[in-house]
Amino acid sequence: MPRNPRRPLWPWVLLLLLPPLPGTLGHRSPAGPGEAAEEPGSGTAWPAFQDLQEQLRAAVALSRRYWALFSCRVWPATCGQDGKSPLAWSLPLLGQQYLDILTTWYCSFQDCCASGDCRISNNLTGLQSDLSLRLHGQHLARELVLTTVRDYLALTQPDKVLALSFHGWSGTGKNFVAQMLAENLYRDGLRSDCVQVFTTMLHFPHPRLVDLYKEQLLEQVRKTQEGCHQTLFVFDEAEKLHPALLEALGSHLERRAPENHGAGAPRTIFLFLCNLGGDAINEVVLELFRAGRPREEVAMGHLEPRLQAELAASTDSGFGHSRLVTENLIDLFVPFLPLEYRHVRLCARDAFLSRGLPHTEETLDEIARMMVYVPKEEQRFSSQGCKSIAQRISYFLP
Repeated sequence: MPRNPRRPLWPWVLLLLLPPLPGTLGHRSPAGPGEAAEEPGSGTAWPAFQDLQEQLRAAVALSRRYWALFSCRVWPATCGQDGKSPLAWSLPLLGQQYLDILTTWYCSFQDCCASGDCRISNNLTGLQSDLSLRLHGQHLARELVLTTVRDYLALTQPDKVLALSFHGWSGTGKNFVAQMLAENLYRDGLRSDCVQVFTTMLHFPHPRLVDLYKEQLLEQVRKTQEGCHQTLFVFDEAEKLHPALLEALGSHLERRAPENHGAGAPRTIFLFLCNLGGDAINEVVLELFRAGRPREEVAMGHLEPRLQAELAASTDSGFGHSRLVTENLIDLFVPFLPLEYRHVRLCARDAFLSRGLPHTEETLDEIARMMVYVPKEEQRFSSQGCKSIAQRISYFLP
């Protein structure tokens, strides 16, 4: 909701800052034909008082118009609530310049923008650019994430939250994509009030305290959704979440009844980052590689059955047996493919560029060769993906 400052003071502040409209204020017109001019000393006090009253009334009316314009620009949700649109009223050039200056000054330390909540940016062009230029070796994740998120944000009446589950080995880009989403959908990225990140072993380390964790988690979800009409929740190491926590989250992922949503309904995205399923994904990619198929031909049809099978067969994690999976509450399982030598080089290049450090092609090769590659015969995939690349470039600094 827009802020509601004490209005009686603001119009007068604006009046002092902004010049009057031509012809709005000033002295009364001189006597017209047939009218006797006032003689000095013949009782001019009353006409002078009337003139002052007219000027004051005009000043108040003018300051209200200035206030209406200022309020409409800063808090669009209040624009035209009285049935009139102040934007239809024009200002002289100098008055417009003063209003622009005042609006810019106010918005420099307040949240005010066309969306009504400047914390939310939804820069889908930026997201597309980041996925294309900064995410390496993940043609499936790039396409699936961008298309799914864009379609969801375009909905005027979402009837459920968007739940995405990222699967693949460590270092393949799951956390990186979650960070890209936060950076492009919210002004403050992962630090936004509308974004909450939970790491299982950090936030929920003790199984005996699961009831307390459950209460705290649901309260945090509720408070965040109340404070933001678009929220993002990220669960890292989702395969380690306690079954009771997965069960509790299930109620938030269910489809809402028609009477509980409408135009402007709040939007929520849940991201589950999971190492589970990585082995199945790698096996499929390796089989296709051995069959002479290029990496770019790997499709969801190749991966989805094996990924689902590994989730269902897992005995070390309750994620695949939770209602999130069995009741199809997760909208999309996004596979992250194992990274190759060429992708590791690109990650090393990006690490140098992000820190503004010089590098050579030989340096990139040296860093890429430092990684361990599997399987032993082909030495095809980096066992850690691009993880720890940013730390390794320290060895090559002068």
